[in-house]
Amino acid sequence: MITHIVLFKLADPTPANLAATRDLLLSMEGKVPQLRHLEVGVDLVRSDRSYDIALVSRVDSLDELKAYQVDPYHAGTILPHMRSVCSAIVAADYES
Repeated sequence: MITHIVLFKLADPTPANLAATRDLLLSMEGKVPQLRHLEVGVDLVRSDRSYDIALVSRVDSLDELKAYQVDPYHAGTILPHMRSVCSAIVAADYES
């Protein structure tokens, strides 16, 4: 199993933008077949070093992670939106 963690810093982290972006990320549930687990949360601490939204997902293998990256819904809907609203994005992937 591969755990994929992504942290997003929004350019305009208003409550409405945070909620809309969280909901869009959660919309991958049932639309991206590679995902075995998906959770998305909005940061509560809001410190200078905090990112605004965290995504934690799990897929079965590295091949499934690669397939997730190019999945039509992920690549065609999620990625363009995230690139348009984020000032920074960081990720880590590890075997779990």
